[in-house]
Amino acid sequence: MILVSVLSITPIPFIVISGLILFVFLVYYFSKKQIILRKLSKTRHRAISSLKANEFVKVHGKALHVKDPLIAPLSKRKCVFYTMRIEKKVSSGKSSYWKTIVDEEKTQDFFLEHNGSYVIIRPKSSPKNYKSFLVKDKKANSGVFNDPTSEFKELLRTYNIDSEGFFGLNKRLRYEEGIIEIGEKLTVAGIAKWKILNEPIPEYAYSKIVELISNEKEKIIITDHPNALKESRIRL
Repeated sequence: MILVSVLSITPIPFIVISGLILFVFLVYYFSKKQIILRKLSKTRHRAISSLKANEFVKVHGKALHVKDPLIAPLSKRKCVFYTMRIEKKVSSGKSSYWKTIVDEEKTQDFFLEHNGSYVIIRPKSSPKNYKSFLVKDKKANSGVFNDPTSEFKELLRTYNIDSEGFFGLNKRLRYEEGIIEIGEKLTVAGIAKWKILNEPIPEYAYSKIVELISNEKEKIIITDHPNALKESRIRL
């Protein structure tokens, strides 16, 4: 009788635990980072100097600005691409969660250079022609017993966010920022096309340059994740 009772109860925790494991795996597997890394792992890698027209490929190189670079909101680093998010802890009944109050992404045209060869990348937000994942390497937070830094306070004021709530207590806020810094190594995938170069590049004597573009089936892919830089060999 006791054995029957145990057997009838044990499957329930097992099913719950299995369900949680499956849920965690699916969240990880279908995360933006993993989708992009899987796509890049299946994409042919070519050296910039050997790109062929109309081929969807990935290239590695360092980012260089075409015009005056962007300035990252909190770290104030010069960059060609940044993404940032500000979240606030919100209570709802007996539970609480992080609510996004600012979600911002800015890009500009940039060059990718490797061993003296260049490609140009032109990310567009409307309509969006790229997919991206940037490593979040700058963070800040505040709470009841955790005062925000002066830099974080200044940033919050820029977005008209009050860092204090009732009775002057600090709000529970957090910030994360990812950028493509000038000179940073990254991976970009796209369809290679020859274009007329309107902006001169120092030490680059040609009037045409390869651009990595998108089409209806393939978006430009941009990431600075170090795993995307790993290659067993370069395909030429």
